[in-house]
Amino acid sequence: MQQRVLGDLKVSAIGLGGMPMSIEGRPDRERSVATIHAALDAGVTLIDTADAYHRDAGEVGHNESLIAEALQSWGGDTSSVVVATKGGHLRPGDGSWTVNGDPAYLKQAARDSAKRLGVEAIGLYQFHRPDPKVPYAESVGALAELLDEGLIARAGISNATVAQIDQANEVLGGRLVSVQNQFSPKFLSSRGELDHCAELGIAFLPWSPLGGISDASELGSRHSAFAEVAKAHDVSPQQVALAWELSLSEVVLPIPGASRPTSIQDSVKAADLVLTADELERLTTAG
Repeated sequence: MQQRVLGDLKVSAIGLGGMPMSIEGRPDRERSVATIHAALDAGVTLIDTADAYHRDAGEVGHNESLIAEALQSWGGDTSSVVVATKGGHLRPGDGSWTVNGDPAYLKQAARDSAKRLGVEAIGLYQFHRPDPKVPYAESVGALAELLDEGLIARAGISNATVAQIDQANEVLGGRLVSVQNQFSPKFLSSRGELDHCAELGIAFLPWSPLGGISDASELGSRHSAFAEVAKAHDVSPQQVALAWELSLSEVVLPIPGASRPTSIQDSVKAADLVLTADELERLTTAG
């Protein structure tokens, strides 16, 4: 599989989003572990998670613990695998989401995540979502301190605007390596942030790159151009969507969610799918 740059290292061009394995409708643990193993077998070296990826109250970090278990039981060499987790977004357990950008909270959340992942230093730690009650620079400042302490190896932000990208990079002293925003054929509002990351050489990680858990399977029916190009190549519309996203810039690193082995096995093939210039133009215009 082709690779992309994430800060000071290279990772697989397609990552694995762990969220579907831990929230509502999640599979049993055995299938979830099998899904992570299938991703690793296919050459995936970037796995995305967050302490908020859980379903019920009292199980904060469910997905982080699941990933740690799968990595430990895989049997292969995991030294090149980067687990990216996030803090600052919470689920009380009633299906709602809240935010907490307090620096002291973020630093403790990172320590808790490191323990669940079983690592001394988190490969990539991202501020999950801005907290309107806390100045953004103060929240990101917590990541700068974590970098200096060595608890995290790399720092990123999520759900950020262009202005926040610049502010975060300044606070971090030029050490911002990733921005994780929603982006897909269905959701194009972050194109400005994607282009800005490309100018700065910062990795852009589209979350829900196939349109979200409920809509990913219907991508072809919702976007006819993607279905038609997929038919021409005898591949899935999902592969075409990921290949199109990869074509937008060398900094793009999609992290499609998966809850079964076949899903991630299909997604990773997008890294090797070659689309013509006419097809890419058609998909961009359709989007």
